[in-house]
Amino acid sequence: MAVIENSKLTVVGAGSVGASTAYAALIRGSARHVALYDIATEKAEAEVLDLAHGTQFTGSSDIVGGSDISVVEGSHVVVITAGAKQNPGQTRIELAAVNAGILKEMMPRLMEVAPHAIYVIVTNPCDVLTVLAQEESGLPPERIFASGTVLDTSRLRWKLGERAGVSTSSVHAYIVGEHGDTEFALWSRATIGTVPILEWETPGHPRMTEDELDAIAVDVRDAAYKVIQGKGATNYAIGLSSARIVEAILRDEHAVMPVSTVLNDYHGISGVALSVPSVVSSSGAIPILEAPYSTKELALLRRSAETLRQVAASLR
Repeated sequence: MAVIENSKLTVVGAGSVGASTAYAALIRGSARHVALYDIATEKAEAEVLDLAHGTQFTGSSDIVGGSDISVVEGSHVVVITAGAKQNPGQTRIELAAVNAGILKEMMPRLMEVAPHAIYVIVTNPCDVLTVLAQEESGLPPERIFASGTVLDTSRLRWKLGERAGVSTSSVHAYIVGEHGDTEFALWSRATIGTVPILEWETPGHPRMTEDELDAIAVDVRDAAYKVIQGKGATNYAIGLSSARIVEAILRDEHAVMPVSTVLNDYHGISGVALSVPSVVSSSGAIPILEAPYSTKELALLRRSAETLRQVAASLR
C-alpha cells in the first residue's frame, strides 16, 4: 500500500466529538477532503457551515456534509462518533446496549456507499462496539477497529512528562486493554528516552515509585469522568487523537499505536477487541504479536478481555 492521494475522511456524527474530530482534521490537514454526516440535518449543516467559514486558515483541506448518506461516498476512512453520549457517573459499558443498536443499523448503510473504507470506531464503549460491528460487517479485523487507548496513552504521557520534566514526545509508555475501567499501563516497557521509567532522575525530579506510577495510572483511567463532570463531554483530545489515527492510515505511516482490533490468538486471546500496540497504515491496523508483557500484565490483559467478552455476549 502507499500514501492515499486526494484522500477523503468522513466523520459520522456531528455532536461534540464528531465536530471536534472534523475540526482537528481540518486544521491538521489530516485529509484532503473532510465530510461530516449526521441524520440531524440542521445540526450537520450548521457545523459544516461553521467549519467551512474558517477554511481560509486551514490549508488545502475542504469540508462538506449533511444528512444524506451520499456524503460518505468515496471515503477512504470513516470515523464513527455517532451515538448516545456518556453522562456523569455513567460507565462506558452502561452505554453499550443503546449504541450497539445504533451501530448495527448504521453499518450496512455506510458500507453500501463506502465499501472500501477503513472504519475507525470512536463511539463508546468502543471495544465492544468494534466486535459487534466487525461481526455485522464481515470486514477483516484490520479494516474496522477502535480508537481504543490512543487518547488514554496521550493522557499518560502528558502526566509522566509533567512529572519527569520532559516533553510528552520523549515519554514512551502505553495504556492497553479496554478503553475503560480495566485498562492498565505497560509499566514493564515504559521509558523516558532510553531510561526505564523507575530509573529516571534529574535535578528537581526524583525517581518515581511504583505506588506513584499506580496513582498516575488511576488518574489516567478516571480522567474522562473528571472532564465529563466539569463540562459534560470529552471532545478536544479525542478529536485530536482520532485525526492522528486518520493520518497514520492515509499517509501509510506504519505508526505504532494502541488501537483496538478484534484479536486472533494474541497471547492466547481471541474474539474480543482490545487495545494493544499495533502497526497502523493504509492497510489498516495489525497487532504486534511479539509485543512483550510481564506475567502480571498478561493477567490484567486477560481480565480486560473477559470483562469485554461478557458484555459483548449480553448484546448478541
